[in-house]
Amino acid sequence: MAGSSGDAVTAPPAGRQSGYRWTIAALLFGAMTVNYVDRQVLGLLAPTLTRELHWSETDYATIVSTWTAAYAVGLLFMGNVMDRIGVRRGLAAAVTGWSLAAMAHALVRTVTGFSVVRALLGLGESGNFPAANKAVAEWFPKKERALATGIFNSGPNAAVVLAALLVPWITLSLGWRWAFVATGTLDLLWLAAWLLVYREPAAHPRVTAAELAYIRSDPGESTAALPWRSLFGYRQTWAYAVGKALTDPVWLFYLFWLPKFLDVRFNVHLAALPLPLIVIYSAASAGSVLGGWASGALIARGWTVNRARKITMLVAAVAILPTVLAPRATSMWLAVAVVSVAATAHQWWSTTLLTTPGDLFPRQAVGSATGIGGFAGMLAAFLFQRATGAILEMTHGDYAPVFAVLGFLYLAALGLIHLLVPRMEPARLPAA
Repeated sequence: MAGSSGDAVTAPPAGRQSGYRWTIAALLFGAMTVNYVDRQVLGLLAPTLTRELHWSETDYATIVSTWTAAYAVGLLFMGNVMDRIGVRRGLAAAVTGWSLAAMAHALVRTVTGFSVVRALLGLGESGNFPAANKAVAEWFPKKERALATGIFNSGPNAAVVLAALLVPWITLSLGWRWAFVATGTLDLLWLAAWLLVYREPAAHPRVTAAELAYIRSDPGESTAALPWRSLFGYRQTWAYAVGKALTDPVWLFYLFWLPKFLDVRFNVHLAALPLPLIVIYSAASAGSVLGGWASGALIARGWTVNRARKITMLVAAVAILPTVLAPRATSMWLAVAVVSVAATAHQWWSTTLLTTPGDLFPRQAVGSATGIGGFAGMLAAFLFQRATGAILEMTHGDYAPVFAVLGFLYLAALGLIHLLVPRMEPARLPAA
């Protein structure tokens, strides 16, 4: 019985909120952090591995895009898996798979070998965002979901800072293989905490009746079952998918190509990479939390969900326009400043966009909707990465054509989202 002297966790008094949902947000932040540490290792080591293993630009694009293709395929079904078996078991299985794949990078040397382990990593990691979004929908009322999403979505930025500190040090001390082993081990430490702590709100001994009532306080939320295939018939699904398709490629370009850009443009090698990356992703982390807070604060002031989310995304879309200037910067720190603004704006945008499946669909369909949108984003990123490799190969490393495209995608995405859902409101579902 919860709260007995023999239990590991003591239940709080039932008459007040325990606020335990914010512990879950912190746990999801940890999942995002270890997830992005694993995927960032290759980007940090790209200049080193390119020289040591004699990769061409198209070789690197092949390896990176293989991860993206596998991640996209995984997202298409992983959200449905989370909706069916639950977040606790689903995310635990995903973390186990991607941890082993991350460490397997230490065993390969060829382009084919790296492509295979990157594909396995992508399949495992595809469970992360659908699980996190579903957990937020289960643990938070709508007015708090953007902030909770902002907290977990700042994990990728913390991950890059952590990876920028760990990976060069491990690589220069022990060799690049140990960087993959060490970072993959972090996943298993997080997994132990997840299995120990996570339960659904109604089954968690630390959640009071008052907090559970608050979590479920949104009026009129549908409990109807929603088959996965039926989601494709809703404009809300396509709006989210379009937003992801036009902007996810930008973030993955930063993750996988930014170290190479700094190396080629400003001769920044592995030992000197941590400081500029820490600056860029610390700023991005602030953008993630502030973006989540902003739309939630506007809703609390009486704005509609539609107006609050779209105005918040418009701010990000305008702020990211100067991205085109990065390759023309006359110094590394000027380029870092431009990219820092762009990364901050992206995370402000991303946090707001990630919240929308919880606005538009019932809790039991959030994982599936997130997965479908994520698939669209990764499919677009796959094509963008192949194009990036070809452009850099053809122009002998000129990044200007690539950056010229990045800054304008957000305004285009917001325009299409508005056309698809002029009023951002829940999908009209069949009666339960």
